[in-house]
Amino acid sequence: MPNTAGRSRSPGTGTPPGPRLPASVQTVLYSRYRHRLFPLLRRRYGDAFALRLTAPPRHMVVICDPDDIRQVFAASPEVAHAGKGNGIMGPALGMRSILLADGDEHRRARRLLVPAFSGAALRGYEALVADLARAEVVRWPRTTAFPVHRRMQAVTLEVILQVVFGVTDAAKLAALRPLVRTIADIGPVTLLGLPFHALRLVDPWRRYARARRELHELLQAEIVERRREGDLTERVDVLSHLLRATADEEDGFTDEELRDQMVTLLLAGHETTATALAWSLHDLARDPAELRTAQQAADLGDDAHLTAVVRESLRLKPVVHEIARQLTEPLDVGGRLLPAGITVLPAIGLVHADAAHHPTPDRFHPDRFLSGQPAANTWIPFGGGVRRCLGAGFALMEATIVLREVLRHHHLAPDRPRRERQRAHNVTLVPARGSRLVVSAR
Repeated sequence: MPNTAGRSRSPGTGTPPGPRLPASVQTVLYSRYRHRLFPLLRRRYGDAFALRLTAPPRHMVVICDPDDIRQVFAASPEVAHAGKGNGIMGPALGMRSILLADGDEHRRARRLLVPAFSGAALRGYEALVADLARAEVVRWPRTTAFPVHRRMQAVTLEVILQVVFGVTDAAKLAALRPLVRTIADIGPVTLLGLPFHALRLVDPWRRYARARRELHELLQAEIVERRREGDLTERVDVLSHLLRATADEEDGFTDEELRDQMVTLLLAGHETTATALAWSLHDLARDPAELRTAQQAADLGDDAHLTAVVRESLRLKPVVHEIARQLTEPLDVGGRLLPAGITVLPAIGLVHADAAHHPTPDRFHPDRFLSGQPAANTWIPFGGGVRRCLGAGFALMEATIVLREVLRHHHLAPDRPRRERQRAHNVTLVPARGSRLVVSAR
């Protein structure tokens, strides 16, 4: 949505203007309706505006000008802390998660994680991802509308369990599935209450804490067994990559850190990829010309086009609406000196919907990603700078392969022509009706 308030701002010190609603009201609006709230506030205040939250108490500045975002992404990691910005997720991820780390601790964790997401590693995952996707899509009901988002959650869950965790034993998978679903489906009420130990005596916090404890126990047993079996060099799953890195490095991950990284990969890669796929299928089903082109690409193995479909859906309906950086020192952003302690939010949704960066932004047009790369910091579903999501390549690889299998097997039609709205689900924005489709054999 173009900024009708103009892009120029006067230099200054302190936070930009923002709504004067009580912080409690702003918290509710931000938690449930930020994808609708942010465009309204941008029209009122311009490319930067302030918010105040109560849970946890914090002052935030939302930005959507790519030059301002570049300044934040390029800032020293010692000044713009992503770990502190993500601190609310600590009780769910585990305190040794890479998403909560800053400074030297983050650099070490990233160095140990990088080999598991290299190009060579991604190629090693492709065959199993394709097998899992194929096994899922051939079971879909024909001629009856169903929410495809749930089916995408099912296949990305299997990818997490078998490709990331490396578990293929039927009994182990049966034990892990309900635990992983509980962990992945954490809601805002559960998340906000987890730091309070007294709440863990009652549901839903008790149920979540128990599932997390049992998942840790199963992961620990898997780590011990994997080391004992001595076949790490032959295995291609993510956990085995990390175990090899741990064995080869003097400062490798402890078992506790390994567990926290695996839970992080679960939370960061399950719902997000499933939602991106659901939106991709939602958009293709409502555009017959684009659907035919994508089906031809699937038949020919043209993964570049299928990846462009996923990238365009991530632009049109970003799964995560903003990124957080907490300032430890004052930082000049767009000529305004923001004070230490402020949390800066580059607003993915606002940038992606700006006609100045993406012509006809409301149109689903995958070819825009085939004719050239978007300008820097105008397509940022995976963040940017030194904190860009390590799993971005994995997510795009997985989504491309799943999309290929769906399109090879099925013709897609919406159960009704109207596009579904986004609704907030935990920290992601998902199709309000689950992206209901009707499929038929090709």
